Amino acid sequence: MVTYKYTAVSHSGEKVSGVIEGFNELDAVDRIKKSCDIVLKLTEVKDKEGFLNVELDANKMNKKAFTVMCSQFAIILRAGIPIARAVQLIADKTTDKKLHKLLKKVGEDVEAGRSLASSFAEHGEKFLPITFIETIRAGEETGNVDRSFETMYQHYDKQTKMAAKVKSALAYPAFVLVLAVVVVIVLMVKVVPVFTQIFDSYGAQLPLMTRMLIGISNFFSKNILWIVIVAVVLAIAYKLYGNTESGRLKLAQLALKIPVFGNINQLNGASQFSNTMTTMLGAGLPMTRAISITAKTLSNYHLSQEIGKLTGKLEEGHSLGSSMRESGCMPDILTDMVAVGEETGEMEETLDTIARYYDTELEMAVDSAMKKLEPTVLIFIAGVGGFIVIAVYLAMFQMYAAM
Repeated sequence: MVTYKYTAVSHSGEKVSGVIEGFNELDAVDRIKKSCDIVLKLTEVKDKEGFLNVELDANKMNKKAFTVMCSQFAIILRAGIPIARAVQLIADKTTDKKLHKLLKKVGEDVEAGRSLASSFAEHGEKFLPITFIETIRAGEETGNVDRSFETMYQHYDKQTKMAAKVKSALAYPAFVLVLAVVVVIVLMVKVVPVFTQIFDSYGAQLPLMTRMLIGISNFFSKNILWIVIVAVVLAIAYKLYGNTESGRLKLAQLALKIPVFGNINQLNGASQFSNTMTTMLGAGLPMTRAISITAKTLSNYHLSQEIGKLTGKLEEGHSLGSSMRESGCMPDILTDMVAVGEETGEMEETLDTIARYYDTELEMAVDSAMKKLEPTVLIFIAGVGGFIVIAVYLAMFQMYAAM
């Protein structure tokens, strides 16, 4: 999605300005014309979140606190307490500063007669998920706000637990790999040079493995600063390239093709699509709106773009299943199940079933990848450590034989 600034003339004849997201300029204009008659100016907002302009944690939300908030809303509203009072109660109880500040503002707006969804959208647009805002809006329109919060609680509780499992699985091998790299660098820069001086003092011809070790050590010792500089430059270049439209798209496509993790990214995309669509349809949103919102929630940019394009096909009268099959961006099983759901008229139930399937598949894929990664890391560490030990001992044995 691309962000645009616009100036337009509203239905009442007033000149208004704002910001809107669209897949391209035509899509943005179509969205603006839903509330305005004439678009006077449309300008793309360039991404300013470069490497040197990142606001650390500025737009991040405590997912656990947010999930608890949804649960609290569902329970309190189900008890029959008015929305304005519910917002005040939860604002007073939450310990998260960002949510506390947000709820205070929302509480004031609701007291003044404003809708809950529009207030959340204005004050929390930078960090609140669009699925949350649209689900609450749908709940207000149907009179089922408590059910909307319950749906959001289940949705984000599921996501939070899945993310925690993935993070936990990645933590150990990532820690071991980083520690191994640090230890190897320290050995090459600080420890091996000490042995090198001892070997040089004897002036004997050293074994090939020892000479290789000394050569690698000398390279690291002399070029460690350049290695760090090159690593930082590559990181900056990767970040800047990823901020461009073409770079972001190509990196997203690459993420779906790399061995092992490509499959995990595919499964994650299918899981996100199924879960979000289930939530959106359950909230009462029409299919085109549900697809548009789901596209924005997908973490892979390529999948987000491809799913977003489906809204145009749906508006032309095509079915979702045939549109997804033509796009080819989602697994065949998901596409076939969507088609079945359309034919039977049970799309929400079908998507809920397939969502559970992909959640299980994703968890199994992550576990399988970690089981492969852990021994790979250990073999790498053993190989490097064994090479250093053998190289040192071969030199020592040769010196003893020459004495």
